[in-house]
Amino acid sequence: MADEAQAQQQPPEAESAPSIPDDAVAILPARNTVLFPEVVLPLSVGRPRSIQAAQDAVRADRPLGVVLQRQAEVDDPGPDDLYTAGTTAAILRYLTAPDGSHHIVCQGRARFRIVEFLDGYPYLVARIETYDEPEETNRETDALLYQLRSRGTEALQLLPQPPQELIQALQSITSPAAMADLVTSVIDLTPEEKQEILELFDLKERLRKVLEVLLYRIDVLRLSQQINQQTREKLEGRQREFLLREQLNTIRRELGETEDGRSAEIEELSDAVAKAEMPEEVEEQARKELRRLERMPEAAAEYGMIRTYLDWLIDLPWSTKAEEQIDIAHARGILEADHYGLEKIKRRILEFLAVRKLQPGGKSPILCFVGPPGVGKTSLGQSIARAIGRAFVRASLGGVHDEAEIRGHRRTYVGALPGTIIQSIRKAGTRNCVFMLDEMDKIGAGGFHGDPSSALLEVLDPEQNSAFRDNYLGVPFDLSQVMFIGTANVLDTIPGPLRDRMEVIELSGYTEEEKLQIALRYLVARQLDANGLRPAQCEITEAALRRIIREYTREAGCRNLEREIGAVFRHVAMQVAEGSIEHARIDADDLPGILGPRRFENEIAMRTSVPGVATGLAWTPTGGDILFVEASRVPGNGKLILTGQLGDVMRESAQAALTLVKARAAALGVRPELFRESDLHIHVPAGAIPKDGPSAGVAIYVALASLLTDRTVRKDMAMTGEISLRGLVLPVGGIKEKAVAAVRAGIEPIVMPRRNKKDFEEIPEEARKRATFLWIDDVDAAAQAALGEATPGDEATAVVGS
Repeated sequence: MADEAQAQQQPPEAESAPSIPDDAVAILPARNTVLFPEVVLPLSVGRPRSIQAAQDAVRADRPLGVVLQRQAEVDDPGPDDLYTAGTTAAILRYLTAPDGSHHIVCQGRARFRIVEFLDGYPYLVARIETYDEPEETNRETDALLYQLRSRGTEALQLLPQPPQELIQALQSITSPAAMADLVTSVIDLTPEEKQEILELFDLKERLRKVLEVLLYRIDVLRLSQQINQQTREKLEGRQREFLLREQLNTIRRELGETEDGRSAEIEELSDAVAKAEMPEEVEEQARKELRRLERMPEAAAEYGMIRTYLDWLIDLPWSTKAEEQIDIAHARGILEADHYGLEKIKRRILEFLAVRKLQPGGKSPILCFVGPPGVGKTSLGQSIARAIGRAFVRASLGGVHDEAEIRGHRRTYVGALPGTIIQSIRKAGTRNCVFMLDEMDKIGAGGFHGDPSSALLEVLDPEQNSAFRDNYLGVPFDLSQVMFIGTANVLDTIPGPLRDRMEVIELSGYTEEEKLQIALRYLVARQLDANGLRPAQCEITEAALRRIIREYTREAGCRNLEREIGAVFRHVAMQVAEGSIEHARIDADDLPGILGPRRFENEIAMRTSVPGVATGLAWTPTGGDILFVEASRVPGNGKLILTGQLGDVMRESAQAALTLVKARAAALGVRPELFRESDLHIHVPAGAIPKDGPSAGVAIYVALASLLTDRTVRKDMAMTGEISLRGLVLPVGGIKEKAVAAVRAGIEPIVMPRRNKKDFEEIPEEARKRATFLWIDDVDAAAQAALGEATPGDEATAVVGS
């Protein structure tokens, strides 16, 4: 408030101050109060200078100049502490209270602007320039006056207890200036906002500003009234429910049907629903089911079903989120510690995490790791979860053939439960976990039970999964915060629409050196611990590990390698447990006595020592592999015999290869009569394994050419590529896997289609260093490379050394 007044008509006598010029007034600094013309306002006067100024004004029957302080906490304001605009005020009454405080009741007269402050007075005195409001009005000011009157009345009526006298005063005012000043003084504004309006000397500008502020306050009052009404209705509803429950309990007690335990259970469920912080729609459904449960006897068949349903709703993490802390350096350290190699994969994961950090609310892509078994797809997902501090859950989709296993069963079925997605989210305990969908390529085909892969379309679509609806829950659950990661061995069996929703990251098999490093860094320590051994009790040499990799395993991943290492340690563990030894050192020469004779040997030299045998490269779901194509000629009448459980595409490749050999018989030096007098038999060993695909075309052609020209194929060479009837070598897939398989088998020159040269950078660096790649365009170059002497730089063979 300002400086204020006392309970007598006249102030006590005091020494008179020097007279004030007619164009000057004594200034009364006001704290947090702005006086407007024509407004009557009580002010408290507490500072000695202000008291004397008020008393002198009463004695001299002169007006005071009421001016707002810039900072209310200043006790002795000077000219610089005051605004330059104020209001002249006539003192209607001067009051001195029994406690000695001074008060005045004043009425605003006119706006003024301070011209200069005068010296020589015991209080602030300033020469002023007053502003007279215009008496003439026009249509615009009349319209603004009408709006202020109606809106001001509306604002007052929105108050809890509308002041009728003030409403009548607003209705009776005909002056636009008086209306603006009165409305400004009664609405809830800060002193600074009121001062801003006081300083608007232009009437039209002032009327527009007051109307703008008034409309904003009306919106605030309406919203406040609406919130108040909603709160009151909610409280009244709860009070009504409480009274009804008390009455119901009283009736039950009178009838001798006391169910204290049952009531406590219902109350406990009600509290749990409130604490779960469910969305409004879900909580409404939960309350509805809770009311049904309360009215239902425990012996009813549906009682247990409703209780289970409520437990699921309560246990789901509707609002629980793990705090995500993405530190790229920390994540890089975890990936390096958990996985050896996989540089491109790690870089892509770090890019993924960097985008999540810079755009937490964005819709991140759904990653899908594709690669052979045992290369670390599942453990990569676990590393991502550990790197960002989220919970990790995994759901295996292998063999899932029922849509209900994804979406859940409807509650009308006996023993119904939510689907795999909701069950895993409940297990995670947060709605922003890392969710791994494992073995996506092994989902069962859809039948009369529905298509599970189609049910996953909504789960993996960022545009739809914010309202995923499980059949059991019957209410939407937000999956948009879940980080989904898929894994698969092959992409071919994943439906196109589902594959389109994921970003595929391919993981190829490991080279021998990579397997050795993985064994040294991870597998040995893990198997020592799994078999109860300490490093001081057993050690295995690097040479032994290399021999296990070369002679006892042939795979893209490391699972069988870990099993063989475990078998070695179990052999040692038995001897340690018997007390026969305290320490064992396993070297390469000790392996046959522990693991038996070697299981894989180099067949290349033996199989390619005769004409008609060529080494091809194949891609399988478990990684790359080598295969042998054997061709033989027997007397006959020109038939082509194919064996080895070959698929239709591979049979067609054999037919095309034979046609090409016949067409190039003269160039190869083959007598045409041989084709009429002989039957040609093409066999691909390991006949129990189905084989298909066009990539063996080059190997079949070279095998036939070798047989018919009686020249052996280079025993250290493997080849891949599809052939056409024009003799062109076409590109094939699985280049990375095939190259790694060739290096693993000890093959150095590898013949590949020139159009696959773009895939060279994807081949692991170790494989590129250990092998020489020959890029060919046609079958003539392939025959020259395999049957003749191919030299680097030869245009016919297009040899490219790594």
